[in-house]
Amino acid sequence: MKVGVISDIHGNRVALREVLADMPEVDHLVCAGDVVGYNPWHADCVDAMRGEPAALPDGPWPTVSIPTVMGNHDRAVAGETPFAFNGMAQAGVEHARGQLTDERLDWLAGLSDELLLYDDRVRVVHGHPEDPDHYTYPAEFGPELLDGEELLLMGHTHHQHHEVYDEGIVCNPGSVGQPRDGNYRAAYAVVDLDERSVAEHRVGYDTTAVIDAVEAAGLPREIGFRLTQGR
Repeated sequence: MKVGVISDIHGNRVALREVLADMPEVDHLVCAGDVVGYNPWHADCVDAMRGEPAALPDGPWPTVSIPTVMGNHDRAVAGETPFAFNGMAQAGVEHARGQLTDERLDWLAGLSDELLLYDDRVRVVHGHPEDPDHYTYPAEFGPELLDGEELLLMGHTHHQHHEVYDEGIVCNPGSVGQPRDGNYRAAYAVVDLDERSVAEHRVGYDTTAVIDAVEAAGLPREIGFRLTQGR
């Protein structure tokens, strides 16, 4: 069984389209949270995860709902969160709140902090199995994070990394919409559970188009500029 994994889209429709176009054939596609925030296409990215691509530009958009967990930006947009946001992040949250319809906000609010999928073979969280807001960087990866599942998927750090243990696989696919590991290209992963292997992928996209859209939306320019540096 092959699972395509994405995370931290952060309203970047341009990057999401390129990731979906680049992704090889998989049996399932899952998202480890933070569909919205920062970049200006919150509604489009929510619709993509909901499997409702009718209003989206031409592209390989999903036509079925994608299993998705709630990220900290999703939670902040849909309601309230104790998570502390900097100015750029808060600007993205407020922009998303103003753009999303009640139906889309209800979808965000209905997301869970954790999903067990495919006969409990796959666990999906955003930050950490015990704390959805904890940044679990690669140095903290270890088999103790697993709880019987074959694959644990996490996002939040925007750092692409995976480890394969006797007990199972721990994987962060990296960020689609705002990589922070020094590589500007949009990140995703494909996990083959039967072969116990992970293929990490990166794909380039038009960051200039995103920068222009960020500025046109009245969002802080740094949101777009940082995309060119992978930070």
